Amino acid sequence: MMNRNNPVWLITGCSTGFGRELAKLVLARGWRAVVTARDPSTLQELVAAHPETALALQLDVTDRKQIAQVVEASTKRFGQIDALVNNAGYGYLAAIEEGEDDAVRAMFETNVFGLVDMTKAVLPVMRAQRSGLVVNVSSIGGLTSFAATGYYHGTKYAVEGISESLALEVKPLGIDVMLVEPGPFRTNWAGPSIKQSAVRIGDYDATAGERRRQTNERSGKQPGDPVRAAQAIIDASLSDTPPLRLVLGKAALDLAHQKLERLRTDFDTWESTTLGADFPAGQG
Repeated sequence: MMNRNNPVWLITGCSTGFGRELAKLVLARGWRAVVTARDPSTLQELVAAHPETALALQLDVTDRKQIAQVVEASTKRFGQIDALVNNAGYGYLAAIEEGEDDAVRAMFETNVFGLVDMTKAVLPVMRAQRSGLVVNVSSIGGLTSFAATGYYHGTKYAVEGISESLALEVKPLGIDVMLVEPGPFRTNWAGPSIKQSAVRIGDYDATAGERRRQTNERSGKQPGDPVRAAQAIIDASLSDTPPLRLVLGKAALDLAHQKLERLRTDFDTWESTTLGADFPAGQG
């Protein structure tokens, strides 16, 4: 469980979007926050009004040396880390066949391995405290998939699986894990932050190509409010039993229910085939 007495939050990816709005709300409550970004100049406005409670640091989550420096500086300044928010990440648009190897691997380095390395660096602090909360910002795309974002889904499905196991491992040590699964929100995800493959294959124009166009057109018009999302994360963090999965926004909730129904249909339709794969009873 997260310590509620003047907690210290360490948040990655604070230059824009969820990370920035969450940092603002944390600091507005009078709590302490270590806010990070690859370009620390983007953080000055955030921390200027909170010289005693805010610490701005440069962090590229793919740089293990920087991760170690951030954790050391955080504990040296504040003595503890109560909540880690792994928010840094980005998307990539490409049909699977269009995916460019270097770009795909770079996204996995940030979205998956950066998150893992950050978590592994903070866990010794939380284990010593016997308290803490790890918030991994996933996506509704960690539960369900669309054309053109298959590789992004791959990163988020990985985060979901890793987080489920982590939750089981650290719960007895007083540490909670929460996956945040936003739907479409008015962040830079679909705008300046999105990357796309230069490769375009005509046969995928009606599927991946159409999704690319929709993503570009919807940027800035999404129904989700990042400020309300940040408040929802804080509200859940203060619960005695924070959820393993916090779905954010009606669109995300509708998609999650649709995924559940598709799973149930497959399981029920093929039940006899599924059960027939075991040795017959008594022949073990």
